Amino acid sequence: MPNITRREFTAGLAGAAAGLAAARAHGKEKKMRPSVFGGVLVGVQSYTFRKFDVDRMIAAMRSVGLSSVELWDGHLDPAKATTDADFTSVRRKFDAAGIKVSAYCVNFKPASTDELIERSFRGAGLLGTSVMTASVQKPIVPRLDAYCVKHKVYLGLHNHWYGPSFKGDLSQEFDGPEDFEEALKGRSRYMSINLDIGHFSASGHDPVAFIREHHDRIVSLHIKDRNDDPARSYTRFGLGKTPIREVARVLKQVHYKYAANLEFEIEENDPTEGVRDAFAYFKKALESA
Repeated sequence: MPNITRREFTAGLAGAAAGLAAARAHGKEKKMRPSVFGGVLVGVQSYTFRKFDVDRMIAAMRSVGLSSVELWDGHLDPAKATTDADFTSVRRKFDAAGIKVSAYCVNFKPASTDELIERSFRGAGLLGTSVMTASVQKPIVPRLDAYCVKHKVYLGLHNHWYGPSFKGDLSQEFDGPEDFEEALKGRSRYMSINLDIGHFSASGHDPVAFIREHHDRIVSLHIKDRNDDPARSYTRFGLGKTPIREVARVLKQVHYKYAANLEFEIEENDPTEGVRDAFAYFKKALESA
């Protein structure tokens, strides 16, 4: 090996760094392999990274190895994204990183305007997906179904655990199987389910049996772990009572074709390591199922 001076060595390092930066700037950064295990695509619900901007979230996802995202409206608000370029610029960032937007999550309020709904559905197409998810109340479902048909977009209705302290009208919310059945009855084939297995299990329902029976109508899954204490507290994966391993097994059995999205509710200031741990747990569950 030839002798080199410290100055030459330092210059060499600087040149290498500059070359890497240039490659990244020109979109030549190595793309990630698809995060598919046991035939199931594993992604993340971007609410997990709610304290991160899009660029920092992408960096975190790349470090974990997640190639798919369900993009939450807190990261791309259709009320503020008023032009096509607002959506396509975000899509380009994910494309450059090798990350696919599997679904666009917009939580519509009962009084949402037609303009906002139209922009949201159009935005999904600009992001490159034909799947949306939403936390809504039942009365708005018929309006949303009309936009599903117009744009040929599948919309997954999201369920929650409400608990004994909930003061609203539970009959208007999505909690269990009967709520999905009521909302989907008479609707188009595009009106669908976004099943959150943590909330579903916390509410006393069996996500494994529900997935087995209704997987063809579930266009997005939220994978999280919750305990069975009165607050149904969130935990790291494998420490709670949500049957994550059993869910992984049934997803393989039914050849689930949409994304199973990790949603990590704790450690919100920087959930990266918690997501890495959750990813490893779920990946192992899929590979050993």
